[in-house]
Amino acid sequence: MAESRTPVEIMASRCTPATARATFTFEIVAYSLHKGMRKGKFITSTPVSVGGYKWCIRYYLNGISMDPSMDYVSVCLELLSKPSDVRALFDLRFINKSSGLWSSLYSCLESPRGFSSPDEDFAVGIMKRSQLEGSGLLQDDRLVIECDLTVIKEPLVDETVEVQIPPSNLSDNLGDLLKSGEEADVTFKVKGEDFPAHKIVLAMRSPVFKAELYGPMRDKTSRKITVEDMQPSVFKALLHFIYTDSLPSMEDVDDDENKEMVKHLLVAADRYALERLKLMCEGIICKSLDVESVATMLALADQHQCSRLKDACVEFLVSSNRMDDVVASQGYVNLKRSCPAVLVDIFERVTKSRKI
Repeated sequence: MAESRTPVEIMASRCTPATARATFTFEIVAYSLHKGMRKGKFITSTPVSVGGYKWCIRYYLNGISMDPSMDYVSVCLELLSKPSDVRALFDLRFINKSSGLWSSLYSCLESPRGFSSPDEDFAVGIMKRSQLEGSGLLQDDRLVIECDLTVIKEPLVDETVEVQIPPSNLSDNLGDLLKSGEEADVTFKVKGEDFPAHKIVLAMRSPVFKAELYGPMRDKTSRKITVEDMQPSVFKALLHFIYTDSLPSMEDVDDDENKEMVKHLLVAADRYALERLKLMCEGIICKSLDVESVATMLALADQHQCSRLKDACVEFLVSSNRMDDVVASQGYVNLKRSCPAVLVDIFERVTKSRKI
């Protein structure tokens, strides 16, 4: 009698570690102003979330060790989430993105490092201060620290498929639509230059364009609109923002041209009720105030109801102790003639600050 053979069911499972990877940077601006910190003191990057855990970069300008003979700078990768039990691969490095120069400080890419207890929640890389300051890694008094981090999560039994969702490209698509002019149904003429556009996009983004293009006073037969009192480059930048919700790149223009463009864009944003663009321009101008321009920017803020820019200008005047220089500028002469009420506000704030 033949031997009975019972079918054997072969079963298998797979253990796959799940990982999450990110590269983040910590840029230290005005590096020289941070010098003189006591040993053991540090500055910290904004926390980032990788693999469900919070991480940050610490930078010690005078090292961690209290030994005065140890003339080092120190960089740490710190795990902020507690309690925790996580392993990670990482590489800490200084990097000069313009020149491509970089220097690794602490690399752990071969074998994962554990972060699980209070004395294991950070990893330290060091470099001699003289080596750093003579290396070319510092550029324009800025230092950039980069961390390539891979977090290893608990292993998953049985293979799962993780769907990688690409970032939204809606703004890119709309930007391409603007560039191509495909299906454009209106053309704006600005000082002899034509700009084709799409009514529905403009109306969606600006209540002023909506009233002009779809309101009761619109010209139903005209497909061409003339824009007065605006430069073509400014209108082009305005359309770029409307379609992409971002400012155009200004890498190919000098600083003065950049400032002038932002000023005109603010005026255009106020004209077409684009509040986000207006605030973006205010923020840029607030960071570039100086003695020569502050009075002119104050007049601009008053004319276009820019309360944040106005406050920043007044604060600059009150706190800079350069009123004599400002009063001597042509911008102040224009301000005195066109916006005398603003000077009353300045006078009141200066008076209050002196009493304090």
